[in-house]
Amino acid sequence: MRAVFPGGGADEVLDPHATNLYAEVARAKALFDKLADYGSDMSPQPRLAERWESSPDLRTWRVPLREATFHDGRPVRAADVLASYARILRPDSTRRAKASLSVIDLQGSRAIDDRTVEFRLKRPYAEFPNALATLGAYIVPEGAENFERPVGSGPFRFTSFEPGRSFLVARNPNYWEGAPLLDELEILVSNDEAARVNALLGDQADYAHDLTATTARSHEAAGQINIHRLPLSNFHSLAMKVDRPPFDRLEVRQAFFHLVDREELVRSVLQGSGEVANDLFGKNYQYYDAELPQRRQDLAKAKELLRRAGAENLRVELLTSEASPGLREAALAFADQAKLAGVTIDVTLGNKDTYWSDIGEQGSIVSYRSGAMPIESHLSQRLLSSSTTNNTKWQRPEFDALYQQAQSTSDENARAGLYREMQRTLFEEGGFLWWGVSDWIVASANRVGGIDDGAPANTLDWARFDKVWLG
Repeated sequence: MRAVFPGGGADEVLDPHATNLYAEVARAKALFDKLADYGSDMSPQPRLAERWESSPDLRTWRVPLREATFHDGRPVRAADVLASYARILRPDSTRRAKASLSVIDLQGSRAIDDRTVEFRLKRPYAEFPNALATLGAYIVPEGAENFERPVGSGPFRFTSFEPGRSFLVARNPNYWEGAPLLDELEILVSNDEAARVNALLGDQADYAHDLTATTARSHEAAGQINIHRLPLSNFHSLAMKVDRPPFDRLEVRQAFFHLVDREELVRSVLQGSGEVANDLFGKNYQYYDAELPQRRQDLAKAKELLRRAGAENLRVELLTSEASPGLREAALAFADQAKLAGVTIDVTLGNKDTYWSDIGEQGSIVSYRSGAMPIESHLSQRLLSSSTTNNTKWQRPEFDALYQQAQSTSDENARAGLYREMQRTLFEEGGFLWWGVSDWIVASANRVGGIDDGAPANTLDWARFDKVWLG
């Protein structure tokens, strides 16, 4: 099978702890395993871990391992797990999984035997399995540093790699979950969307990753290729900074919640390939509060809130970019909508190369988007006073305390109640205006079977080629 992805050129790597691009993640999934991965609702699912169990104080977690082997025949041991995490957590490391795994006290953790790891944590963490599933937390053999010919425990064995061009692997007959249905998998690279589609149409590829809604619609009816829409994959938002005017006024933030026509943005910006959101991240994910009423545009309410705030005839700059598809288009569409309530939005285009770091401090309202992650991770990474990517500047000790209480609560129903309380606070007072959630679109040749259409990008069954076959 030949799959074509956007790539990163000569800088691409096979080190699974340094994955960033979708193509790199797909390669890592072919060669390596994690202890856990995310299901379609972003709940952690056991992988190399058979299960997990915690102490009553949620600071010690025991994880038995499956009987799995690396491609060279060595068993996957507890020592390999601890060494992999130690590599990610090195002081000089900038590896993606480091932030999530930093809760582990490595000095206090140990291998009870070859197939049992005991993790000691620095604080209670009820959602610790989320850290095991985090992107980049792959298990490599103890001492592995050179990944020119990588050895993992995944469903495929390494054959060859040319950065920016091609990656070839072969079936691992000894894979712990059963040998793949494919003999070989080749991942090719092209940053030209038209070229990816033409490779499918010309029988040069069997799978194409990352298509726009326009391209998908133009080919969907013809029947020459299959279009797969992976739901709940990208969340679209405006981020209002609550620490500066005019969004330090609660009434202004609430007015903006009522200004936006979410249905129109989904139609015009997402071109119908998605659904409306409700100012909360993680629609339909584990712990999502689906009981809150769906917000809709209410211009009269918006005007009244602005009047109460003394912000009639408000003028504000909205920083956006072409760093991701749809950011600029959504900003311009929202500016048109805001005019109906007497609000003038000046749309400013930021540097697409530095946009995601710039918005940390720049602007009072910015365009924003996010891929899939657990709701707990969204809260901890973006909405605590200590969060490193707190782009709305939401800092509330009582909110932080609720999060810590949730992580110290072993009963899942009680923890879910605390998450609902946090989400309801954000729904009424927060700085994120989540207006839509879009599909991730991929395409395949008609002869391809086994692609899971219900798996958001970056979850267990996304780009999972060991379960795919060619007819």
